[in-house]
Amino acid sequence: MDPSFETWFLFGIMIVLSAAILLSFFRFVKGPKTSDRVVAMDTVTITIVALLILVAYTSGRYIYVDVSLVYAVVGFIGVIAFARYLEGGV
Repeated sequence: MDPSFETWFLFGIMIVLSAAILLSFFRFVKGPKTSDRVVAMDTVTITIVALLILVAYTSGRYIYVDVSLVYAVVGFIGVIAFARYLEGGV
C-alpha cells in the first residue's frame, strides 16, 4: 500500500514542528536573559498548540482542538504574568 502525499506532508510538518519545539526549548534552557526565556517558552507553547491541532486532524479526535485552545489561553496568561513580574508589578 502506497502512502498518499497527504500522509507524507503531515508527517513532514510534524517533524518540523517537533524540531521547532526542541530548538525553542534549547533557547529556554540556554537563556541568556530572563526575557529570552519567556519568549522561548511562549514559542514552545504556540508550537505545541499547532502540533496538537495537527494531531487532532490526523487522528480524527477533535477534542484535542479544545485542549489546544485551553493550553493556548493558559500559556498566554503565563506570559502576561511573567511580563508583569519582570516589569516589577504585582
